[in-house]
Amino acid sequence: MPWFDWLSLFIRWFHVIAGVAWIGASFYFIWLDNSLREPPKWKKDKGIKGDLWAVHGGGFYEVAKYQYGPEKIPETLHWFKWEAYTTWISGMLLLVLVYYFGASAYLIDPSVKQLEPLQAIGMGIGVILAGFILYEFACRSRLANYPVLFALLLLILLSVASWLTTEWFSGRGAYIHVGALIGTIMAGNVFLKIIPAQRLMVEAVTNKQDINPEWGQAAKLRSVHNNYLTLPLLFVMISNHYPMTYQHPQNWLVLIAICIVSAWIRHYFNVKHSGQSRPSILVTGAMGMLAISLWVSWPSEKQSSDIVRAASETQTVSLISKETVTAIVTKHCANCHSDSPTDAMFTIAPLGLVLDDWAQIEAKANLIYQRTVVTKDMPFLNKTKMSEQERAIIDDWYQQLKN
Repeated sequence: MPWFDWLSLFIRWFHVIAGVAWIGASFYFIWLDNSLREPPKWKKDKGIKGDLWAVHGGGFYEVAKYQYGPEKIPETLHWFKWEAYTTWISGMLLLVLVYYFGASAYLIDPSVKQLEPLQAIGMGIGVILAGFILYEFACRSRLANYPVLFALLLLILLSVASWLTTEWFSGRGAYIHVGALIGTIMAGNVFLKIIPAQRLMVEAVTNKQDINPEWGQAAKLRSVHNNYLTLPLLFVMISNHYPMTYQHPQNWLVLIAICIVSAWIRHYFNVKHSGQSRPSILVTGAMGMLAISLWVSWPSEKQSSDIVRAASETQTVSLISKETVTAIVTKHCANCHSDSPTDAMFTIAPLGLVLDDWAQIEAKANLIYQRTVVTKDMPFLNKTKMSEQERAIIDDWYQQLKN
C-alpha cells in the first residue's frame, strides 16, 4: 500500500534525523568533558572547574564548566533531552509499523521457529522490557561501582538477548530487537537518571543549596554508558542492508563481536580527547573488524557441502540454459521483483529491482548470485521454498558467466 510506504519513509527519515542529533550531542559532550583543562586562577576564583577554547564557523568559542554552578541560573538554559526521546519514540514506531504489523513477513521465519504473530510480538516486547529492567537494576546496585565488571555483565545481557532472539525470529527481526533493547537502555538513562539529576542540580543552585555529588556521578555514569553503546546501535540500524551478518549461522555471535569491536574503537576517541594517544586501540579495532569480515565471509563446511551435493544432483553436463535460469527466477523472485508484483506484502518491486525478462536477469546476475547462493537471504524468508538444487543451478550459471 503506497500510504504505508510513505508513512514508513517519513518515520524512518525522522528517526535518522533525531538519531543524528542525539548521537552528535552525546559525542560532543563526552568530547567536551574530556577536553576540559585546568583554568587560570582568576577563573577558578569564579568557581570554574575546567575550560577550553575552540574555533568553528568563523568564530572563537570559550566554554567553561562550573564546580558548583553560576551565581544565578540564566533565563535561557539549554537542555538536551528531546533528541533522545524523539529518537526512541520514532524507533519504536518503526518497530511496530514494520516488524509487528508485518510480523509474518519480517519478524517470523518458519525455518527458525514456528510462531503466531501475537506470540512473536509478545516475545519481542518481553526481551526489550526484561533486558531494560535487568540493566536498570544493575545500575542501581553496587555493580555500578565496578566499571569492568559492569561492562562484562552488560555484555552477557546483550549476548543472551542476541542468542534468544536469533533462536526465535528472523535474522533481521533478531538484530532489530537487540537494537531496540540498546536504544531503550540509552533513552531510559536520559529519562530516569540524567535529566532528573540535572533538575536536582538546577534546583539546588537556584536555592543556594549544596549539590549532592552522587547526582552528577550517576548522570555521568549513564552518559558514558550511552557513549559506548552508540556505535553498536548505529550498526544495528544499518544491519538490515547486510544479510551476510544477520544470515550467518552464528548471527548472534557476529552481532556481539561487532558490538565489542565498535565499542573498543569508540574507546580510542574517548581516551584521545582526554589527552592520551593510544593508536594501538585503533589498530587492534581494525584488526578485529578484519577478522570478523574474514570469519563471516568464509564459507562453512555445511554451505559448501550443500552446494556440492545439490550440484551433483542436477547432473549438469553442459551449459545452464537461459530458459532454466529464467524459470527459477520467475518462480522464486519475480513475484516481488516485477513491474507488477503478485506478492501480498510488496506492491512495488523492492529496491526498484525488476526481473521480468532475460536482459534484466543477466544484468543483475551478480546480485542474484550473492543473495540466493552466498547469503541465501533470498527469496525473502524463503517463502517460495527455493531448493538447494535450484541454488546450485544459479551458482553454476553465474560461474559460467564469469568464465
